[in-house]
Amino acid sequence: MHIKVIKPGLATSVQDAGRNGYYHLGIPPSGALDQYSFRAANLLLGNAETAAVLECTLLGPQLQFNVACQIAICGATMQPRINGQPQPAHQVLSIATGDTLDFLPAAAGMRAYLAVSGGIDLAEVLGSRSTYALGSLGGYQGRRLQAGDMLTLGAAPSTAAPVGRSLPTALQRSLPSKTTVRVLPGLYAHRLRPESATRFYQEQWSVSSESDRTGYRLKGGTPLQFQPREAPFGAGADPSNIVDAGYPIGSIQVPAGKEPIILLRDAVSGGGYAMIATVISADLDVVAQLQPNQGITFAAVDMQQALQARQHYQADLQQLRQALG
Repeated sequence: MHIKVIKPGLATSVQDAGRNGYYHLGIPPSGALDQYSFRAANLLLGNAETAAVLECTLLGPQLQFNVACQIAICGATMQPRINGQPQPAHQVLSIATGDTLDFLPAAAGMRAYLAVSGGIDLAEVLGSRSTYALGSLGGYQGRRLQAGDMLTLGAAPSTAAPVGRSLPTALQRSLPSKTTVRVLPGLYAHRLRPESATRFYQEQWSVSSESDRTGYRLKGGTPLQFQPREAPFGAGADPSNIVDAGYPIGSIQVPAGKEPIILLRDAVSGGGYAMIATVISADLDVVAQLQPNQGITFAAVDMQQALQARQHYQADLQQLRQALG
């Protein structure tokens, strides 16, 4: 039971819930950048919620199926086509042996998640099938997909989801072209000059084309100024340098004060740049769906507000599970 990759798309990779528990060793979690959409696609099919899927970025792959199965696509508006015929997203679709699946370019959002009944069956590496391409870990040979790759499918669920079953509109996430993301001020926010800290939250930034699963680079705002200081032993001469510290997922650093970078699920676990803020976990999915040149502003929250947002996010996931059973 295989899927053959005819065209790989822009940056298609196998992802699941992530490789958690090894960040302290320098191995990032990887996993789907939009965890909500990833889980929604699996739940639609009746798969295990964390079964491995294909994360399709901006331009999806072309695939040929040598087995009859069911699929579901959630996330970015990247219309699927079976044998050239347009099909709906957020719905269970039937694939016959020999069918070809491809996608129109994303009209909204950045990443779509293709779940297949039974999931993508690859060997787990440190408890996950997720691809960490920088470390050549997991996924298909530790890399993005290439033409000619053959993907093995797992055993389909014992009870197949009915074809046409759809994700209720109320449970589908919006995909705005600009958004406000909530952040906790970082451990080194005090290193910014007050006027720069104020502007950071007032101005709209835009996503650079130099953005990927490691991090989103932002442009368009006023360069940030750091407080003058004598560099401590072990820190570099760049005004944003610090003595090395750990980087939480979602942390924002600004090398030379010029272009903020939001670190994502494939980022390194630490380094020598000041973290001025960290995107709260509940808003990481939102960041993952922003396309290049789309707008982002930041809103500072406190720890209590961040924890409340996380509770709301978990409640949304629970509602998804209940709706899709």
